[in-house]
Amino acid sequence: MSKVALVVDDSSTVRKIVGRTLLQAGFQVVEAGNGQEALEALARCAVTVIVTDYNMPVMDGLEFARGVRETVKDRGTPMIFLTTESESSKREEATAAGANAWLTKPFRGEELISVINRVVPAP
Repeated sequence: MSKVALVVDDSSTVRKIVGRTLLQAGFQVVEAGNGQEALEALARCAVTVIVTDYNMPVMDGLEFARGVRETVKDRGTPMIFLTTESESSKREEATAAGANAWLTKPFRGEELISVINRVVPAP
């Protein structure tokens, strides 16, 4: 089974950096620019892991996370917030919305892969 990562960020540069890191780790990458686009992408394909930003236009990471957790198909998909936010209250909100992990930007590629390996069940 192939590993597919959904990368959700309003910055195309961040999506490219995260995407490149994930491609090197053996993932196929699907990109979305906000939570609404990401929910539409999830309706079209199954993913192994979601990496999402917190602050985005149209639908932010919290609304997106809640939407994912309401969908039976995607309820158990591991979700990592990758964001510039560092406030513990925002981290707690994300955890309550369904986040499995939290990384702050800037990040190192090996850090992201380590977190993914921790939250994605082994095949």
